[in-house]
Formats: sequence, structure tokens, C-alpha cells
Amino acid sequence: MDSAPHLVLFARGVIALLHTWPALRLAVQESWGGPQSAEKRTWLASNLVDAFENEPLDEEQVEHLLLDAMVDEFEAEIDDGSSYNIAQNIVRIWKAACDADAEEIGKLEAAADQLGKKPISMQQQVGNGDDEWSDEESASDDGESSHDAPQPIPPPPSSERTQPVIDEDGFQLVQKGGKRRGHQW
Repeated sequence: MDSAPHLVLFARGVIALLHTWPALRLAVQESWGGPQSAEKRTWLASNLVDAFENEPLDEEQVEHLLLDAMVDEFEAEIDDGSSYNIAQNIVRIWKAACDADAEEIGKLEAAADQLGKKPISMQQQVGNGDDEWSDEESASDDGESSHDAPQPIPPPPSSERTQPVIDEDGFQLVQKGGKRRGHQW
């Protein structure tokens, strides 16, 4: 069975984008979906591609699929707004794939490849007394597992962390979210 070239391109983009989503990266890394967590991420990408093959979706429909999958498959409620950003980017990838824009998909795959080499960790923010959590790329190898317990981090030194960060491909990078309890983002 031959897949349409735009569907293959779209699938590559969706897979790469899902590999960059911090909430899903953490869920897979920490096996919130059990030992098949990585397969569940691939399954989610496949469901998204199948849905778009039948009829292109809008951002709200994509976000609904993402949120349902995170709850059903990883027992994680995402409320940091990142799911909507991912949904917007999936719709954007669909348009790029339909326009046969392989360059944009290639850039996304390169970004996903770079992120895949770095573990993601949860760290508790200190300073205001709330249980605020943020995801930070773990760059240190100090021998302690950053996955055993949240580690306190100092508050950001300036307001630059509160403004949206846009990468070179025009994607908005997901910043820290709101309050977190359990696997809730």
C-alpha cells in the first residue's frame, strides 16, 4: 500500500514534534505509561496521522486528542498550555507537509534528535512556597539521580524567562507550567 508523500512527511514531522514535547518526553522517560511508554508515543503519532488522513483537524481537535492520550495512556493531566502549542505546531506541520516543505520537517527532526540526547528532569521551584514545577534539561552528571526526588532550583535571575522563547524554526518553546500534583502538568 503506497502512502501519499505528504502523509509520510507529516508522520515524520509529528513523530519529531512529539519527541520535543517536554510533558511527553518526561512521561516516556519515567515510564508513566508502563514499559511500553515509547510505543505509546508512536501510537499517538499514528493516531494523529490517521485522523488528519481522514479529515484535517484544527488546533482544538488536536489538543483534545493529545490531552486524552496523556490521561488515558500516561495518567498525566497537562494544564501548562503546552498541549495547545503542540497542537498548533501539528496543524502547521500538516500545512508544510501538504506543501511538500521537507526542509521545515527536516529542521524539526534535527531539533528532536538533539533533544533526544538530553534527559529531562522535574525540579521543584523554590521561592514562593507554592508547589510549582518546571521541566529543565539536565546537563549535569553528578552521580545523583535527578529522577528520585524533585531538586530545588533558584528563581530565574531576570524576567527573560517569562517571555515566550521562539526557536530558529519559529516554534515556541514550552516554558514552565502552573501548579503540579502527581503527574499533572
